[in-house]
Amino acid sequence: MAPTAGGVAQHRSPLGRACVDPSSGTVLAVDIGGTKMAAAVVDGTASILVEQQVPTPQGGGPEVLLAALTGVIHDVMAQAPVPPDVCGVGCGGPMTRGGETVSPLNIPGWRGFELRRRLAEATGIPVAVDNDAKALALGEGWAGAARGQENFLAMVVSTGVGGGIVLGGELLDGQGGNAGHVGHVIVEPDGRRCACGGRGCLEAEASGPSIAAAIGRSPADAPDVIKERTGTLVGRAVASVVNLLDLPLVVVAGSVALGFGAPFFAAAQAEMDARCRLDFARGACIVPAGLGRRGPLIGAAAIGRRLLAGDSRSAT
Repeated sequence: MAPTAGGVAQHRSPLGRACVDPSSGTVLAVDIGGTKMAAAVVDGTASILVEQQVPTPQGGGPEVLLAALTGVIHDVMAQAPVPPDVCGVGCGGPMTRGGETVSPLNIPGWRGFELRRRLAEATGIPVAVDNDAKALALGEGWAGAARGQENFLAMVVSTGVGGGIVLGGELLDGQGGNAGHVGHVIVEPDGRRCACGGRGCLEAEASGPSIAAAIGRSPADAPDVIKERTGTLVGRAVASVVNLLDLPLVVVAGSVALGFGAPFFAAAQAEMDARCRLDFARGACIVPAGLGRRGPLIGAAAIGRRLLAGDSRSAT
């Protein structure tokens, strides 16, 4: 039986080596996705004090996208009961380290866009930017299903597919800050063409738009056979990550995964069980994210809280 999130003593926090008083500071949390842009003010107990969201403009240029984002940010800041101390941002990748420039695959209007600098100018507070799935990993480790775990993968299966890896209590960054792109693990070598230019990536097979293109209707109307296939492909991809990195836990969020529910998770677990055969990998489990719909914003807040912790990786 794999250890559960609550069954492992917490030694280090993926929020960073420096500890933050859990009651200190408030964070302006910003989540940027291909479908929506959201902002909130989050306190030190992971409680959302105020939040708003707007649809992500489709087909807009860089300034149109920025205007929509800063509009919702300014509305939230105006409604906040206390002014935020810092800003944390989760955004789709790829990006350069620290989110100095971002090029989200699902937001074509931003290519090499200077997101961190522009948001610092718009908000007047320090800004930290990271990949949205890495942000989710921090959030789930702080206040969700991975709380107390030192080794886990957190991933999103939604408009896109991404991941964040915590190993030995530390969030992995990689050379350019892009570690954890599990959506580009190959699961069907002769499969669908991916937006990255490859073929058969998990994102090309299991993301919401890919499923909609394959079945000709919304993923919300997908039959169980599609839900199970999607779970199987996710289980196939994460089994490789579990075998590679000795991870006991995979936490999954996103509208596709959570919307597909039990058939998806049962199929994913069955595929992991079939492919994780080494002694250390047997029993690894895959579970729904504990933060639910709050996950992206709590994750973005966790990115910001690394600034409060003095984490130089996120300093502006």
